[in-house]
Amino acid sequence: MLVRLLLLFSLTAGFVQASLMTEPEFVDDAKVLETLDIPASFLRDPLFRELKINLTSVKRKQYLQMLRRGQSYIPTLRKMIAESGIPQVFLYMAMAESNFDAHAKSSARAVGLWQFMPKTAAVYGLKVDRYLDERKDPVRSTEAAIRYLKRLHGMFGKWYLAALAYNCGEGRVQKAIKRAGTDDLHTLLDEKRRYLPKESRNYLRKIVSMALVANNAQLCFTPSELKLFNPSDSERLVRVRVSGGETIEHIARQVGMTPKALKTLNPQFKYGFTPPRDGAFINIPLSRLERFKRDYKPGKQKSMYLVHTVKKGENLSKIAYRYGISYKMIVSFNKIKRGIIYPNQELIIPIPRGSIHHYKVKPGDSIYKIARRFGVKVATIKQRNDLKSNIIHVGDKLVIPN
Repeated sequence: MLVRLLLLFSLTAGFVQASLMTEPEFVDDAKVLETLDIPASFLRDPLFRELKINLTSVKRKQYLQMLRRGQSYIPTLRKMIAESGIPQVFLYMAMAESNFDAHAKSSARAVGLWQFMPKTAAVYGLKVDRYLDERKDPVRSTEAAIRYLKRLHGMFGKWYLAALAYNCGEGRVQKAIKRAGTDDLHTLLDEKRRYLPKESRNYLRKIVSMALVANNAQLCFTPSELKLFNPSDSERLVRVRVSGGETIEHIARQVGMTPKALKTLNPQFKYGFTPPRDGAFINIPLSRLERFKRDYKPGKQKSMYLVHTVKKGENLSKIAYRYGISYKMIVSFNKIKRGIIYPNQELIIPIPRGSIHHYKVKPGDSIYKIARRFGVKVATIKQRNDLKSNIIHVGDKLVIPN
């Protein structure tokens, strides 16, 4: 009997010691939860506890890797979230959504740091077109995510419900609350009744566990690793206006950065140049702002760039004539072999700056009105755009010689 008691005591002591080694005694956890309207009892949730332990043990390297990937964006997101008044914990929503990968894309076609779906992106004013995808822009997408979360909070009244609705949609959360007869968090996360999808149940646990580990990083990580949790504020991003159709390489040289570094801060651009519009915005580090103000010269490049999608029946000579350049320039710039192009192929077109207007037909436009507006002949517009008649449609993109 004594041997059994000693054995039981030994096993119990070993279990307690292992628990203390694997789960640090975090401080102020309840205060962090309070910012999300989550009761302190959530700390006893077994699945949440398991996630939190894993981040400091078996998933430690993965967690640090996500932080390294986010170094370019974390100072910006942190400041924007703090100034917006939403809980600081939502920084880790971006981490949970995309692992801080601005190019992340889900099977459901959600894209970017905050994983915006196409329709939601449009509602919150994020542009997605031939030249850029603002769902990948760390600044613009964060602005949209903040507005979305504030709207969801206004709808549900609690931040944890806003987070759940961000993940699975407000309609599904409303149905879950109706089925459960309450918006109590423990009830909604019940593993047996499954009021919410499994992904959403673990989603909130994931965000909170990431936030609590970061909040107590000094207990779990080495001094060198701790630097990942507090990147320099001088590297947060500011948006500056530049000319349309300028290469990232050109802008990078003027602010003293490598093109690769500037592209990392501007993953929204689909090509190596800004959209060929009157102007464009680009993200640069705060530390480079004074140099930008001093050295940047708008439109200094002799050429600007745009993208042409090949239509059926087009050839290189016809496309070159449309933009007023030599077809050899198109061949050389796009590394076209044997002069062969095909429908829907996208060609990058280098054109002399200021040589053309790239005009999108608006409601009420006619080819005559457009010709008068730009001071060119109707016949010239038709020739340059290979139009067989005077009929144009809203949304058509026309090249207008300057």
